[in-house]
Formats: sequence, structure tokens, C-alpha cells
Amino acid sequence: MKPRNQPNMSLPTDLVEAASAIARSDGDFPTQVSGVSLHRRSTPAAPMPCIYGLGLGLVLQGGKQVLLGDEVFDFSPGSSLLTTVDLPVVTHVAQASRDVPFLGIQVNLDSQVILEEAANLNLGPLPKGFSYRPISLEPLDGPLVDALNRLLRLLAEPHHINALAPLIRREITVRLLTGPHGHHLRHVVTAGTPSQQIARVMAWMKQNFHRPLSMDEIAASANMSPSTFRQHFREIAGMSPLQYQKQLRLQEARQMMLNEDVDVSVAGLRVGYESPSQFSREYSRLFGAPPLQDIRRLRLT
Repeated sequence: MKPRNQPNMSLPTDLVEAASAIARSDGDFPTQVSGVSLHRRSTPAAPMPCIYGLGLGLVLQGGKQVLLGDEVFDFSPGSSLLTTVDLPVVTHVAQASRDVPFLGIQVNLDSQVILEEAANLNLGPLPKGFSYRPISLEPLDGPLVDALNRLLRLLAEPHHINALAPLIRREITVRLLTGPHGHHLRHVVTAGTPSQQIARVMAWMKQNFHRPLSMDEIAASANMSPSTFRQHFREIAGMSPLQYQKQLRLQEARQMMLNEDVDVSVAGLRVGYESPSQFSREYSRLFGAPPLQDIRRLRLT
């Protein structure tokens, strides 16, 4: 499928400088503002499977590609990427150098705040014929850039973070609801829509990925027949419910082994695999290497 592209644009110099001052070397940097992180890479990276949750991504420098199923999103400065449900994607930094490293910001969103602000704004029904997409890539607008800039500058005033960060984060939600991403964000929290039902099931699956999956039961919980449920699920996630569960399990096992030093066989059992050999086979297919080799590689990067 043809990649979705957005043109480059110049971002405020102080926004880029503020991010560079925090992300001084390659890596991922959580900040004192809850749910806000910075990311820096000085070289292009190989494609890597990961889970994107409900949140907004912004590229300040360089370029990134995000793949959902057979769809490719080219993500560059001047564009914003919104994910409205938990999605297994394949992503990689496509443009980066030591002189101009890749810099990105991730802002996690709160579904309860989205519901509250959507109600406060009284936006009315979604337009007929609107086609929901779980990932939307849109040009940045000035008010959203300004809010993100103020949120990042707040890191220089740590004594004000607790009081002001929630207000700016709420403003960002309002800007998203009323901007180019608005219909996609509203659709997933609109009660009764197939997308909202699928999003609710996805949230349950994320919390219960280790359990055996009964297609009839989860389809019934979404008030759909199994065939209708599978169709809507694939349209949103780009994969079947079983494939989605498998990726959730393998991503969680990877984090256990990397961050908690859990043994391979123990990690497989914890996430729901009864067969260690099946766990290793499916892990290798997803991440391109057996568990131990993959974890060693990650620790060296």
C-alpha cells in the first residue's frame, strides 16, 4: 500500500532545543511530566515490533516509519501521529545522523479526560460516512505546537509541574478533539460504535493476555457475532484477535526478560505459553532472533 506522507515543516527552535537539552544521548527519556517522554537516535534503526497505546507522537528532527499491517506511515517534522487504541506496529527510525539526530516526543492520553472534554465541548454527532482509523497522521497546527512547547518548557520549572502539567495536557486533548485528529479521537469513545466496542475488548485483552482466548465469549462481550467481530477487529488492528493476543504476549515476555532478568522459560509460562519451544519459535518470528540472543542484542544497543 502507498505510504501516507506529510510534508516537513519548521518547528519552533526553542521546542527542539528544549528536547535536545533533555535527550543528550541516544535513548528513551521519561520526563517529570507523567506520560511524556523524549526519544533520540543518532543512526537509522532496523524495524522493530512494539505496541503503540493511546497517545500522540511528534517528530522534531529526522524521520520515522510506522507500519500497521500493510499500511506505511511516513512520520516527519511537521506531522503528528495519533493512536487511539493499543496497536502492535512495526516502527523504525528512518532518518537520523550524529549531526541531526532523530528527536521525538510521545504524550500518552487519558481516555477519561477525552470523554470529559468531548462532553464539555458538545461537538455533536460524527459526520455520516466518516471512516475511522486507529492511527491518524495529520499536519501539526499552531495551537497544538504551542501547547506542546509550553508542556516541554515546564520541565525547567519543576515546582510548577504538578499544578500546571494536568492543565496543559487537558488543553492538548481539547486541541486534538477540535483539530484534524478530532473525528478519530471522538469515534473511539462514542458509546455503541463498533470501534468503541472493539477498543473496549482490546483494553480487556491487554490486561488478560495470559488467559486462553474464547472467540465466542469476546465477540459476545462486544455484542457481535464471531465473524462480524473478527472483521471489525481486523479493520482496526490490522490483524486477527489471535495474532493480536500473540503480539501482546511476546511483547510482555520481552520486557520481563529485558527489565526483570526473567528466565526464558519462566517468561513464556507467565504470558500464557505452555510449550517453551512454541514460545521460542513465535518469539523468533516476531523479533528476528531467539529470546536470549535478542535480549543480549538489546542490552548492547
